[in-house]
Amino acid sequence: MHESDAAPQRIALIGAPIEVGTHEPGALMGPAALRTAGLVRTLRDLGHTVEDRGDIAPAGLAPGATGLPAVAAWAQALSEAVEAALGEGAVPLAAGGDHSLSLGSVDGAMRHCARTGRPLMVLWLDAHADFNTLETSPSGNVHGMPLAALCGEPGFTALFRQPAPPPLDPRRVHLFGLRSVDAGERALVRARKVGVTDMREIDEFGVVAPLRRVLERAAEAGAHLHVSFDIDFLDPSIAPAVGTAVPGGATFREAHLIMEMLHDCGLVGSLDVVELNPFLDERGRSARVLVELVASLFGRRILDRPSSPEPLPAEQAARG
Repeated sequence: MHESDAAPQRIALIGAPIEVGTHEPGALMGPAALRTAGLVRTLRDLGHTVEDRGDIAPAGLAPGATGLPAVAAWAQALSEAVEAALGEGAVPLAAGGDHSLSLGSVDGAMRHCARTGRPLMVLWLDAHADFNTLETSPSGNVHGMPLAALCGEPGFTALFRQPAPPPLDPRRVHLFGLRSVDAGERALVRARKVGVTDMREIDEFGVVAPLRRVLERAAEAGAHLHVSFDIDFLDPSIAPAVGTAVPGGATFREAHLIMEMLHDCGLVGSLDVVELNPFLDERGRSARVLVELVASLFGRRILDRPSSPEPLPAEQAARG
């Protein structure tokens, strides 16, 4: 694998060992597993400056605390860390941890964008819509609710730092890789006009055309793009370390192509990697896959690609 020719970036790695949003234990070990799999070293080898800022720890939260107050404490602590990193000119990479952590990472990006006057768009790479509310959720697990909360559905105000910025516009959210959605959230996703590329569309057209449309829209808006990468976006045959596995996910090569396109677009300003549960892994395989994918997003490629393809020998001959 060749190294990157991308401009060096300053990356702030923020561990978010959160599992209060799920009933499946083990996600709190995710940040440690990513570090053990070589995340920091891999990004530094690409020429980036990586500041490992350790794991967030909400002040005053009792060990073993659960429920919405615990979710709020984690989310608010992560929001502050992400907003601070963005304010310093770094790209925050929040390593988790269950998907409730995006309440904090996206909120921090929203606050930064509100202050700088730049629109925020969110690309949600996930098998699930995560648009349940307290009323629609079959499980009650908050890791299935972050987008509904961020987009202003009722019942979630206490999860966020106050004063809160305006809710995230659901029309600036795009769900990519969707293949498992509950009835109640399906209705909400449609009503709120959330962008969706489900696996049926990917099966028919591949990942390039749908993702290119999303990225072109973000570029036209001059948006800060936040990418939220849930490991269950991948097929469980290549990344089994997740408590919410859904068959039929993205292949290894599809996922790499997506990450390469995200790098090439130059719009990604913040990232979270969520739902890695090392307890369910096979000798660290899933963690290593995630490190490889993050490396692709930050510029690692197989071969350098010229900005315009060189003509083939036959084409050169035909041109005389």
